[in-house]
Amino acid sequence: MDLPKIVNKSKKRRGKGYGSGKGGHTSGRGTKGQKSRGKIGILFEGVKVKKSLLRRLPISRGKGKFKAKDKPVVIKTGELNKLKSGTTLSIKALSDAKLVDEKKIGKGGVKILAGGDKLEKKFILELPASKRAVEIIKQAGGSVK
Repeated sequence: MDLPKIVNKSKKRRGKGYGSGKGGHTSGRGTKGQKSRGKIGILFEGVKVKKSLLRRLPISRGKGKFKAKDKPVVIKTGELNKLKSGTTLSIKALSDAKLVDEKKIGKGGVKILAGGDKLEKKFILELPASKRAVEIIKQAGGSVK
């Protein structure tokens, strides 16, 4: 009876004695020095202080300083003419009309701003909008919730 051959090799264990194939006491890290010992911080750049990455970045303090700020997806009032008259302006309605991609909307949401062609249809507004955009929608005969 033939046994099947082993296809997957087992992972090499580093630094577990002299028989591990990786040196034993230095574990393949060379000898001495900071890199051979523990972990180095992700932002550590050695002695360099004057032009380090943290000094080159614009000043932003606090918990989320490395997170990107979520900005709303902007839609101009002129683009709303593609929708049917009497539509309630919501994210679902805008994504159905392919004005907005629902997957790309982050925490910022959607905001309607004034601009583009003249608004010719009536809409019911449920989304955040600028004061001018609200005026334009009301002038066209629409309403705001």
